[in-house]
Amino acid sequence: MKLSHTQQSKRLSRHAAGFTLIEILLVIVVILMLAAAMVVFVLPQQKGAEKNTTKLMLAQVATALDTYRLNLGHYPTEQEGGLDALSKKPTFENERMGEKWQGPYIKPGTSLDDPWGNKLRYELIAAGGDAESTSALPYKLFSVGPDGQPDSDDDIKHGAEVASGDNTGR
Repeated sequence: MKLSHTQQSKRLSRHAAGFTLIEILLVIVVILMLAAAMVVFVLPQQKGAEKNTTKLMLAQVATALDTYRLNLGHYPTEQEGGLDALSKKPTFENERMGEKWQGPYIKPGTSLDDPWGNKLRYELIAAGGDAESTSALPYKLFSVGPDGQPDSDDDIKHGAEVASGDNTGR
């Protein structure tokens, strides 16, 4: 009788030791529900973080542009390299201008790309042009945003667009 009792207890312990298919499926469903909730809540936060990062980057570059202007008396031109003049000393025809350059104006290794891999855009506004009357700054500094297309609704701008009430700039 003892033999049959031990055999019975071994059979019971074998069945009780594992998980049933229903239990495993239930755990998988719960994990999938948690993953779906994370996607729903995290993705919008990531998009907001990318936009905030771009706004901060534009503000940092604008500060560097202002420092450049204070040292040299003008904002960098296309001939001087545009935004590249903030990190690398341009070649100036006038030696005195070269001596005034006190850069680099942005931290070495700083990327001038937005989180979507697009270069930041910098355009000087021609003196006396129509654009100057609507702009508080003599330049446009912006990111083309996630779609990579200029002059679309997702562009992130710094400067005059902020002052005029467009909330995409700040």
